[in-house]
Amino acid sequence: MSAADWSAIRADFPILGRTVHDKPLVYLDSANTAQKPQAVIDAVDDFYRNHNANVSRAVHQLGSEATEAYEGARRAIARFVNVHPNDLVLTSGTTQAINLVAYSFALPRLQPGDVILATRMEHHANLVPWQLVAERCGATVVPVEITPDGEIDLPALKAQLAGPVKILALTHVSNVLGTVNPVAEICALARKAGIATVVDGSQAVPHMPVDIPSLGCDFYAFTGHKICGPTGTGALWARREHLQAMPPFFGGGEMIREVRFDKTTFNDPPHKFEAGTPNIAGFVGLGAAVEYLSAIGMAHIAEREQTLLAYATERLRAVDGLRIIGQARHKAAVISFLIEGAHGHDLATLLDLEGVAVRSGHHCAHPLMQFYGVPATCRASFAFYNTEAEVDALIAAIAKVRRMLG
Repeated sequence: MSAADWSAIRADFPILGRTVHDKPLVYLDSANTAQKPQAVIDAVDDFYRNHNANVSRAVHQLGSEATEAYEGARRAIARFVNVHPNDLVLTSGTTQAINLVAYSFALPRLQPGDVILATRMEHHANLVPWQLVAERCGATVVPVEITPDGEIDLPALKAQLAGPVKILALTHVSNVLGTVNPVAEICALARKAGIATVVDGSQAVPHMPVDIPSLGCDFYAFTGHKICGPTGTGALWARREHLQAMPPFFGGGEMIREVRFDKTTFNDPPHKFEAGTPNIAGFVGLGAAVEYLSAIGMAHIAEREQTLLAYATERLRAVDGLRIIGQARHKAAVISFLIEGAHGHDLATLLDLEGVAVRSGHHCAHPLMQFYGVPATCRASFAFYNTEAEVDALIAAIAKVRRMLG
């Protein structure tokens, strides 16, 4: 895809044309949340202007239109990751999705002495729920360690899988390091050992084509706002046999078939897990987002972002006193770094004054920060709508900050 094409695509994102502190905005925080194209903004606006009603409850025209829009979004999201719509539970995001698995699938099955493995690079959303259920049932959460380069220690993991392990929680792509983990290989090993796998795909689905069935996992969760959709949206895919066996996590409307005081019968999956009024407009927007990304092509997006990653890595490595955290062989377009003599928060604040938006902090990954012996990092995360010129602006802003810090 040519540079002119990417320039036209960038123009689809209204917010990228604004200024910050009288400087052109350089948005390098897409791992936190992606910006929204006009197509998504228009879809949400159109729903509220023309179709707003609740889903699955009214027989009037607006109710039918809202239900079709919501279920149409489910079908679009399912196509995006190559799964059946009936196996896709729509959630508020990855956090809700993993909590659903932890409480509905894992908790009834875990016993004292059982082990839950979670990699050292997990986001708290794929760690804290496991700690909570482990406390309730007497199980133990054990880390899967990583190498200094930021890759999973596969020989060590293979040895761990021989123990009393019931659940393996792993991220597809690290939100801090950008490491792309060999999920299919790991899931095959776990499945052979009878271990259920829960994959956090929040940072993978925005960056590359994801074909969930080919990964061989039991559960796969991802978040809508990181793939150009609205906040408060996401999805959980699970094997059908798990969805059928799992009890509901939330109770209320829509997830029932019939309610009596002596007994309630529940709806079929995925509706069994979607109690209450959902974020209908948000999912309409997410449906528009995945259609937008599909029109560009996720393979094209992956190629573009790898080009940006290579360029940014080369430029950052040339900066004196700058340390890149995580040097995995396979990475998505995420770079965490530190500059000698500057705290990550201070650095990010000063970069913001130059119009450059990067994330600073522990990135909801305290155990990973502890592994590297740092309290926080700065993180520049790139999307297909970024440019080489924005990388240059980041480098120029860092140089200015270094001069300010002496």
